[in-house]
Amino acid sequence: MNKISVFIITLNEADRILPILNSVKIFADEILVIDSGSVDDTQKIAKDFGAKVIFNEWQGYGQQKIFGEKSCQNDWILNIDADEELSEELAQEILKLKENSQIDNFCGYRVKIVNKFRFEKKPKKWAYYYNQLRLYNRNFGGFRNSSVHDSVVIKEEFGQKIGQLDNIIYHQSFRSYQHWLDKINYYSQMQADDSCKRGKKISNLKIIFTPFFGFFKAYFVRRYFIYGFKGFIYSYLFAFSRFAKAIKHAEKIEEKSC
Repeated sequence: MNKISVFIITLNEADRILPILNSVKIFADEILVIDSGSVDDTQKIAKDFGAKVIFNEWQGYGQQKIFGEKSCQNDWILNIDADEELSEELAQEILKLKENSQIDNFCGYRVKIVNKFRFEKKPKKWAYYYNQLRLYNRNFGGFRNSSVHDSVVIKEEFGQKIGQLDNIIYHQSFRSYQHWLDKINYYSQMQADDSCKRGKKISNLKIIFTPFFGFFKAYFVRRYFIYGFKGFIYSYLFAFSRFAKAIKHAEKIEEKSC
């Protein structure tokens, strides 16, 4: 039977780390928490649960996840973020794959990660989701070295051997509006820095229209309209995040700091 390692990168996640750990315990042979310096009880809660806690200084999302996968003992790895929680159905699905020795039918598996906003026990029926490769055999691929884009890349010769899991991961990205605004400020700066490193340009016209397109994408494409009035708020915040990235990028070009 193949063994599975689960790793999670954390920073001050004491209020939500325990449900995440509980959601993987039925199939995980090893749980690693890669912490970048929490000052709350994140590390204590994880250790008391039985997870292995490793400190690694923050260098970027991709770099942190590369460190995590290298720290795992097993070839099969599941990565989840600290704002994600496996549904019970997904945990059972992975356990069955493992127990029936069917996991090696593919070199990795994509899973749907579905938005679950505050106060929701489960995502709404038409909630937005994205499909990512999260359960994988590291002999066939791994995280790419990017401070912003933390995604698993399978080696080209194995690209056709990726399966799809049927069940979902719940994604709750913000605790409060203040938390969302703090994340926008942090992420937009990181994204602006990344755009500069890649030599991307930005025009005044793009700055003007970016928030409008951002609102349209959030409200209609990401289906935030299903949340009623709060959907307007979520869409405005999404649009503002795009606008913040754009003006910070433009500022860096103006200052010639790109």
